[in-house]
Amino acid sequence: MNRSLWITSTLAVIVGALLVPSAAGATDAGRGRCAADRPGTDFYAAGRVASVPVAVHGCGSISVSHVRDVRAPNDRCQTFLLMLQAPGGGEPVYTTPVRACATPPHRRTVLATGLPDGTVFRVLYEVDYIDPEPQRVAFTVWS
Repeated sequence: MNRSLWITSTLAVIVGALLVPSAAGATDAGRGRCAADRPGTDFYAAGRVASVPVAVHGCGSISVSHVRDVRAPNDRCQTFLLMLQAPGGGEPVYTTPVRACATPPHRRTVLATGLPDGTVFRVLYEVDYIDPEPQRVAFTVWS
């Protein structure tokens, strides 16, 4: 995919999320084509934890489910966003943060829609505490 098409697609996702805020809390539980993944943690920076890179698998959206704080399992809400990596190593693009609550646990909260297959992204979540170590949140990503 050429760079201008990627930029246009990425901007469309971000603008769409801003224009239709109710879509951020929507679920895509009925979609059978989505691949589930539990990506590992890659790094912590500036109050956020980032997953290892993940690629879009034809789901039509990226969503999270089964959210829970590892140290406080009853805490099932967290704020997530995506870091979309530009093809060819350009600057990444970040989506608008979305609050996701896994109540019930299998509920999926959409973070972005309309990304082309193969788009590489990282899931980031904002941490609530860093002492004695940064908060760890377990979640499943669907893409």
